[in-house]
Amino acid sequence: MMRKSSIKLSLAVTTALCSVSPAIAQDAGINSSDIVVTARRIEERLQDVPISITVFNQEELANRNVTNAQDLAAYTPSLSVTTGFGSENTTFALRGFVQETGTAPSVGVYFADVVAPRGPSQGFPAGDGAGPGMFFDLQNVQVLKGPQGTLFGRNTTGGAVLLVPQKPTDNLEGYIEGSIGNYDMHRIQAVVNAPLSDNIRLRLGADWQERDGFMENVTGIGPDDFDDINYIALRGSLVVDVTPDIENYTIASFVDSDNNGHIAKVVAAAPSRDPFGGLLAFQALGNIARQDANGFHSVTNDMPDAYQKMRSWQVINNTRWQVNDNLAVRNIVSYAQLWTKTHTPLFGTQFFVPADAFGPGVPAVATPFNFAVIRHLPDGHSSNQATFTEEFRLEGNSADGRLIYQTGAYYENSTPRGLIGSQSTTFLQCSDPDNFVCTSVIPGASAINYTAAKNKFRSTGLYAQATYELTDQFKVTGGFRYTWDKVRSFSQRITYVFPAFVPDASPFLPVVSLDPNDGTTAGVTHCTDQLPVRMAPDCTLTESKSFSAPTWVLGLDYKPTEQILLYGKYTRGYRTGSIKSDVPIEFHIFEPEKVDTFELGMKTSFDGALRGTFNISGFYNDFQNQQIQLGFTQNFNRQDSQGNPLPPVSVPGNAGPVNVGKSRIWGIEADTQLHLFEGFILSAAYTYLNTKVKAVENVTLGPDNVYVVSAPVAAGDPLILSPKHKMTISANYTLPLDESIGDVSIGATLTHRSSQYANYSTLRNPSIVQDTGGFNTGRMPKLTLLNLNLNWDSVAGGPFDLAVFATNVTDKKYFTAINGLASGLGIETATAGEPRMFGVRVKFNFGQ
Repeated sequence: MMRKSSIKLSLAVTTALCSVSPAIAQDAGINSSDIVVTARRIEERLQDVPISITVFNQEELANRNVTNAQDLAAYTPSLSVTTGFGSENTTFALRGFVQETGTAPSVGVYFADVVAPRGPSQGFPAGDGAGPGMFFDLQNVQVLKGPQGTLFGRNTTGGAVLLVPQKPTDNLEGYIEGSIGNYDMHRIQAVVNAPLSDNIRLRLGADWQERDGFMENVTGIGPDDFDDINYIALRGSLVVDVTPDIENYTIASFVDSDNNGHIAKVVAAAPSRDPFGGLLAFQALGNIARQDANGFHSVTNDMPDAYQKMRSWQVINNTRWQVNDNLAVRNIVSYAQLWTKTHTPLFGTQFFVPADAFGPGVPAVATPFNFAVIRHLPDGHSSNQATFTEEFRLEGNSADGRLIYQTGAYYENSTPRGLIGSQSTTFLQCSDPDNFVCTSVIPGASAINYTAAKNKFRSTGLYAQATYELTDQFKVTGGFRYTWDKVRSFSQRITYVFPAFVPDASPFLPVVSLDPNDGTTAGVTHCTDQLPVRMAPDCTLTESKSFSAPTWVLGLDYKPTEQILLYGKYTRGYRTGSIKSDVPIEFHIFEPEKVDTFELGMKTSFDGALRGTFNISGFYNDFQNQQIQLGFTQNFNRQDSQGNPLPPVSVPGNAGPVNVGKSRIWGIEADTQLHLFEGFILSAAYTYLNTKVKAVENVTLGPDNVYVVSAPVAAGDPLILSPKHKMTISANYTLPLDESIGDVSIGATLTHRSSQYANYSTLRNPSIVQDTGGFNTGRMPKLTLLNLNLNWDSVAGGPFDLAVFATNVTDKKYFTAINGLASGLGIETATAGEPRMFGVRVKFNFGQ
C-alpha cells in the first residue's frame, strides 16, 4: 500500500506540473527556451539538449541568497548534500548517488570547464565541491542529472554541477554590492569589467562575507558560536584575442576562509548501548538538558582552540583556435592548490570525571576532559594537495553541418604538498596535546591517535562523442571514453595509550611494544590498527592500486515540431576506487563502482497566449559494486581462533567506503515555467526517487580484529539522502509601474522534501528509537521551507538596485544530518539547519 501511495502521489504531482508549472531559476524577463547552456561542452539552447538540467542565473542565485552548495541543493529537486561537517565541507548527492567520506565524487563540480581541485583528508571531506566564494559573478549554474562519463569523465555517476563564471566583455562596466542581515551578516561584492584594447578584455571581482554563527556555545569554552562565515574570494579573468581566430582566456581565483568551524549537536542518549557503562550517555543527557534550556540552536563545546581554515587558489587557461569553419582546437590547462586545517570536537560534548572514576591518579571528580577531539597534525594540515589538469580537444562539424563531434585527451595529476591527517585525543585532560602533555581519565582507553597520510592520484582519459542529424527531425548521439586511474597512498597510524597517571607538567614518553595484544598495557605505543604489514615503531604502510574502465552514451533525439524534443539514451557511468588507510586492512582498497542508466525524456516550449516550458524525464539506474560507508568501532569482545578472550585494543572509531553489492534507482523528474500573465511567472520542479539495495556482499571482520562493523547495510534497504519526493515552487510578480520608478518584483519560493534516511542505524536496530527516548537516529522527517524576496531594480530610474530577502521565513527547527552513532556509542549527534535568515542588499551599477 505504501508503494502504491507513493506512485500515486508522484503521478499526481507530475500531472499538476503539466497543468500549471520552469526549469527553475530563470530571470523574470527570460524565457527558459532562450537560455544557452554548455551541458555538452558546446553552446546550445537549454530546450534542445537531451539532458535533464536545472539552470540558475546570477540573479536567481542572489534572490535566493545562494552562497554555498547547501543553499544550491535546497532549490534543486533530486540534488542533496551531506552536511555532517558543516556547510563549507559539503558534498553533493544526485539521484541517490552519494559521496561518502574518503571516496571520489559521485557528482563532479566544474568551474570554468575544469574539475574542482582535490582535497583528500583523513576523515573530513575537503575539495571536490563548491566551497565558499564560488557563487559570485557567475553567468549561471547548471545541474546536469545522470551520468556524464563521456565528455566530463569519471566520477560523474550522479551528474555534474557546472559553475560558469562571467566572461570579460567589451564594455566598461561593473557593480558594487553591499548586504547586511541578522546574525551580524555583512557582505561586499565588487566587480569591474574593462576593455584594455580592441583585443584585450579584463574582469576583476571580489567577494567578502562575515556572519556570526547560528549555533550558540553553551559552555563558555572557546568560540561563542559555531557555523559562522568569514571568507574573502578574489577572481580575475583576462581574454586576449591573439588573432581573429585565436582566443586566450585565463582566469585566476583565490579563496581564504577562517571561521570557528562546525560542531555536531548531541541530541539523544541510549545508556543501555554505551560501551563505557553509561559514562558517556548519562553525561550526554546533561549536555542535552543544558542545550535545550538555551534553545534549539545550541551546541556544547569543550575545545578552547576550535577552528576551521581553508585556502585555495587556481589558475585556468582556455585557448581556442578556430582553424576553419569546420574545425576548432581547444586546450584547457589548470593548476590549483588547496589546504585545510581543522580543530573540532568530534561529538559536541562536555564531559567531567565522574565520582566512580577508574584507578588511582585519575583527575579530581568534576574535572572536565575531552572525550574525542580532532586536531590537524601539529606541523601539518588536515588536507594539502596540488592538482594539475591538461585537456586537449578537437571540436568540429562535417557533412554540411549534420555531424557535430568532439574528441580529446585528458590528464590529471594530484600530488600531496606535505603530510595530512590528525592527532586526536580520547578520554584525556590536556594542557598541550600537540606535545602529549595530558592526564589520563580512563587508563587503557585514554589515548592520542596519530593518523598521517600522503595520497597521490593520477587520471588519464581518451574520449570522442558525435551527434549526427539523420533527418531534420532525427538525431543520433554516440560517445565513448576510456579512463585509467592510479592512486598511491602512504599512511602512518600510531596510538599512544596513556597509563593510569602521568603528571600534567611534563610530556608523556610512551614505550613501544611489538606485541599486538599489548594495547592495554599502561604507557604503551602501538600501531593503531595492529596490522602486521605496518612496521613498528614507525607504523607506516605504502599501498597503490590502478583502476580502468570504459564509459559511453548512446542516444536518439526526435523533434516532431520545433517546440518539442523527445529523447532516449543509455549511458554507462564509472566512479573510481581508491585507498582509505584509516579503516581495517580488509577494506583499505575499495573498487570502482559502475552504473547503467536508461532514460526517456521530453522537453516542450510553447509561445502564445500562454508562454512557457514543460520538461519531464524518467530514468532507471542499475548500480553495481556500490561504495557505501560503514562504521567501524572498537571490538570489546575480541577472541582468538580457539574462542579465548583477547584484551580490547584502544582504537579510534572510524568509517569508510566498502563495496557492498547492487542497487537500483528509478525516478521521475519534471519542471515547468509559465508566464501566466504580464509580469507573473510561476515555476515548479518535482522529483520522485525510488531506491533499493538489491544485494549485499558479506561484510564481516574476524573475532580477533580490533574493530567490529556497526550499522551495516542489507538487501532491501533504501539509499540514504534520497527522499522519495522533493519539490520546489516559485512565483515572481513584477509590478506594472512606470519605467521612471524602476522594476519592482516580489518573489516567493516553497521547497519541500519528504522524510529520508540519514544513515542505516535504525534499519537494523529499530529498538534504538526506544532506547534513545523516542529520537529516530536514522531518519529525518519531512521538511517544508518558505523563502521570500523583494527586488527594486533601477530605483527611480537610477543605477541603484535594492533587495530584501528572507530564508526559512517560518523559522523551522530541523536537522540536515544525523550521524547514526547511538547503536555503538550510546550517544547521538546531528547537524542543525539554519534558522530564519534575512537581510537587505544594495547594488550600484556603473557603465553600460
